[in-house]
Amino acid sequence: MPRTITLKPEQVPVESKPTLDAFTKNIGFTPNMMATFAQSPIAFNAWATLFGSMSKALDVKTRDSIGLAVSEVNGCNYCLTVHSFTAEHMAKLSADEIMLARKGHANDPKRDAAVQFARKVIETRGQVSDADLKAVRDAGYTDANIMEIVALVATYSLTNFFNNVFDPDKDFPAVKPAGSI
Repeated sequence: MPRTITLKPEQVPVESKPTLDAFTKNIGFTPNMMATFAQSPIAFNAWATLFGSMSKALDVKTRDSIGLAVSEVNGCNYCLTVHSFTAEHMAKLSADEIMLARKGHANDPKRDAAVQFARKVIETRGQVSDADLKAVRDAGYTDANIMEIVALVATYSLTNFFNNVFDPDKDFPAVKPAGSI
């Protein structure tokens, strides 16, 4: 059950409105998370800027796989529904690949290294080992790419924490609980 209100269009602060309107136009509807987050123009617009910048990092399959792995570790059901939907419809990942990403892996060896590293970053709060760093580098990722992986972990964690705190109604298809994967 939501722990704060989901704003109706007429309730959206003027400072949040352009950002929310842009997402609504791009997505085709207004997700409850965004209509809730828009209550704070400062936090919402900062997140939107970060999210927009990070949408250029790596490739869509790797980004969505990282989002799934991080959301699984953080126990964010809302984000798991969103990333499962986008992974299937935008990144064109199969149901098996989505489940694999939630477990911190991927079929593609290079993507697998990125997803494993992202999972290590969130599980260890960034205290990764030299071996973890070597593995992701050996897979072909540059230090700039690794910085993008860390930034994606932080970006997805922000929405995970937001959704875990405020629990907006889910507006994407439900996913299987973690115990069933």
